[in-house]
Amino acid sequence: MQQDTADFTRGRIFLPLLKFSLPILMALALQTAYGAVDLWMVGKFATSADVSAVSTGSQLMQSITSIIAGLTMGATVLLGQTLGEGRKEEAGPVIGSGICLFAAMAALLTGLTLLGAGGLATVTQAPAAAFSQTVSYIRICAGGLVFITAYNVFGSIFRGLGDSKTPLLTVFIACIVNIIGDYILVRVFGLGALGAAIATVAAQGVSVAVSLLVVRRRGLPFPFSRKHLRFRGGHVGRIFRLGAPIALQDGLVSVSFLVILAIVNSLGLTASAGMGVAEKLCGFIMLVPSAFMQSMSAFVAQNVGAGRLDRAGKALGRGILASLSFGLVIGCFAFFRGILLTGFFTPDAAVAAAGADYLRAYAVDCLLTSFLFPFIGYFNGRGRTAFVMLQGIVGAFGVRIPVSFLMSRITPVSLFLVGLATPCSSLVQIALCGAYFFYLHRRSKQETA
Repeated sequence: MQQDTADFTRGRIFLPLLKFSLPILMALALQTAYGAVDLWMVGKFATSADVSAVSTGSQLMQSITSIIAGLTMGATVLLGQTLGEGRKEEAGPVIGSGICLFAAMAALLTGLTLLGAGGLATVTQAPAAAFSQTVSYIRICAGGLVFITAYNVFGSIFRGLGDSKTPLLTVFIACIVNIIGDYILVRVFGLGALGAAIATVAAQGVSVAVSLLVVRRRGLPFPFSRKHLRFRGGHVGRIFRLGAPIALQDGLVSVSFLVILAIVNSLGLTASAGMGVAEKLCGFIMLVPSAFMQSMSAFVAQNVGAGRLDRAGKALGRGILASLSFGLVIGCFAFFRGILLTGFFTPDAAVAAAGADYLRAYAVDCLLTSFLFPFIGYFNGRGRTAFVMLQGIVGAFGVRIPVSFLMSRITPVSLFLVGLATPCSSLVQIALCGAYFFYLHRRSKQETA
């Protein structure tokens, strides 16, 4: 039985885009859920120090994961464009080269993270009461980086094929494993942040095993064998050229959030734990725009390969409208009822209040990312990843870090004001994306005139 694929280069736009986006949305929701389960279990059955450790450690690991995911997006775009051009015989070498590239990268990142765990915890100003737990969390998760990398590689292959259902299956199984592992290790054995880290790594390993089984059973819609598993300079170079700017942009954006994390950690254990709770909730708030960003990349890449820029532009408009309709509802609830959400994760009233204060800023950003994330997916699909990197750097270092630092100097310190750095950055990035979109549109019309 062959792997299911989708052709986005003909027929209707909105329904196929929505159909493709929904499994991605559900997969992201489950992925966010098993990260949130870690924090919920630790918040209910461990200490505030464990909550802070999971918050800081998971944010650091998310930064590393974002670099991996950015690079694998290069494989998604290249595979999508290759299939859109009708060159199925080149798909196998593309995937084989990508696997070799990411295997080498996983080994390098694992070694660096294991050796530098203590330094990373120090740089992020992990509170003294949570320092040892933070270091242990980082080291255990670093041991699972090979699984994180493999999961993202499989995801890039499936999305490039237009298949968003298989990643949903793998992350669903991983979520179940993580919940069971958290209950046993955190609730029963009382291992706190250490148990949450072990459960997370185990869940990622299971997701990779399931992905391998799916590929072996269903096969791929193009020839692929062991002979394709080697470095090919041309393919590795194109994957790197497409993915490296995305990875650098995602990495630098994550660094900017780590700077904000360090600022908040310096305010004490309550603020640190509160931000950790809010960050997990933010993952849910940003689910819809994130799903459209990923689906937009694959949808646009196929149409670019087929020379259908008109369809790519129409898909962008529909993605923004769909994302905004969800963003209005979710953002309003998070802004006005955030305390109900943060209180679910911790019985500590002070931590819940701090988290709700920070969450209100993200509620504002939820509306803005309904525009920004589909734009980013569109430019990724068109291969304009250098621009994606540029606008991300401007937002992170030109706006987000300076604004958060200035807000943290206002007395009394408000996590809401510190969090407003994020929507301020999004506004600037949207302006840059809009200007670049119209520039490309005008240039395309001139070239076809």
